[in-house]
Amino acid sequence: MAAAVIVGAGLALRTVAVGEVAKYGGDALYTLLLFALVLVAAPRTAPAKAAAMALAVSWGVELLQLTDVPEHLARRSTAARLVLGTTFNAPDLFWYAVGAAAGWAVVRRA
Repeated sequence: MAAAVIVGAGLALRTVAVGEVAKYGGDALYTLLLFALVLVAAPRTAPAKAAAMALAVSWGVELLQLTDVPEHLARRSTAARLVLGTTFNAPDLFWYAVGAAAGWAVVRRA
């Protein structure tokens, strides 16, 4: 259910926001979705570990964009383009950390 809410929030953000708010908010939500998926797949995972795993995957995907692999895959698949992106952007690394921290904070508080 949390994953559906996060995806819905991402879609809603794209309809009401533009520019950096939409882009960087989407980055944070991307990592937040990964955080939720880690907890769905392994519910006993400590929140800090789930946040670290989500952040590592997000950073890995972003760093992969320094190669031509994501762009090559994106030409063949819309899904690959949506999941992997195509262009490295250093500020994204910060916003992925924001998403991981938000997920950790919400679960810790709950």
